Order: sequence, then structure tokens, then C-alpha cells
Amino acid sequence: MITGLNAANAYSAARHAVAPDAQASSTVTRIGQAAEDFAAQMAQVDQVSTGAMTGQVSTHQLVQTIAEAEMTMNTVVAIRDKVVEAYQEILRMPV
Repeated sequence: MITGLNAANAYSAARHAVAPDAQASSTVTRIGQAAEDFAAQMAQVDQVSTGAMTGQVSTHQLVQTIAEAEMTMNTVVAIRDKVVEAYQEILRMPV
């Protein structure tokens, strides 16, 4: 027979299995940092583009910055596609 005390003891014993660990929080931190880096890259493209229009930045630097931003954007889109694909796969799982 299950009593309140038995249930509480079982909960205490199983609690560590569902608690977030340090590695999970570091993963979240890295994802947040990656998002900040992406935003900074896009801000740099805006700044360099404005500088190129005013003549303060060389065309070579503008092309290089745009190429870097394109690689960054392709990476972000690829990651987004994989996340969406994984989410859709989870939705297709039978319950």
C-alpha cells in the first residue's frame, strides 16, 4: 500500500533524475551567446554598410563583411531547420 510517506520518499529519491544539471545550463548559455554573436555580426554589417555609403569604409572591407554575414546567416538557418525538423519528428511520435 502506498502511503504519503512512501510517495514522499520515492519523490525525493527520483528528484535528482529530473533536475537540470550543470551541463544543460551551460548549453543554454552557449546558445544564448551564439544568438548574441549573431546579432553583433548583423549590427557590424549595418555599420560597415553605412560606412561604405559615406565613403569611410573600403569596398573590400564591405564585401568581406557581407561574405562573413552570409556564412553566419547560412549557419543560423541550417540550425533553425534542424531544430524545426527535430520538433516535427517529436510531434509525429506516437503517444
